[in-house]
Amino acid sequence: MDNIVDLVQSQIIASVKKEEHLEKAIHSNANIVFLLTGDLMSTKTYLDTLKAHGKDTFIHVDFIDGLANTRSAIDFIADNWKPKGIITTKSHLIKHAKEKGLMTIQRVFLIDGNALNKGIELSQATKPDAIEVLPGLMPNIIDRLTKRTNLPIIAGGLISTQKEIEDGLKAGALAISAGNPKLWILDLQ
Repeated sequence: MDNIVDLVQSQIIASVKKEEHLEKAIHSNANIVFLLTGDLMSTKTYLDTLKAHGKDTFIHVDFIDGLANTRSAIDFIADNWKPKGIITTKSHLIKHAKEKGLMTIQRVFLIDGNALNKGIELSQATKPDAIEVLPGLMPNIIDRLTKRTNLPIIAGGLISTQKEIEDGLKAGALAISAGNPKLWILDLQ
């Protein structure tokens, strides 16, 4: 299985939240796409299109309309859609997705110190391939997190400038996920 650190070529990840941004993701510098839009009927088409253009795609299972947060949904995704991996806030899905051969990213919302500690605790138990922390505008927290876990950190959420991306990377993030297509053309490696 791939290692997420080796997978990252551009340190900007295209976080696609709208169908109309798919074309921009295809033509972006990002080699990794987080798919946060779709439903049971459209997601496979989106995924196949992104794959055909050389994009390693992670499906955020919490945002795909019609999917339940169950093991059978992970089975369906792995057997039928075949993305590079999944993103989820649901730690119980991480282990099963890994068993099905999918890479996994645990999304954690850091709202306070307890959330930080709980996120580390969950990631140590589930062992995802990476942790995505939101909001990503916290270089000092990213730095602290990288010192407390050996898992790669992806920062995202509320990212709107190149400086915010650079600050997150300097703090130790492996990559930054951004929903603004204008940031996907940055040449970050």
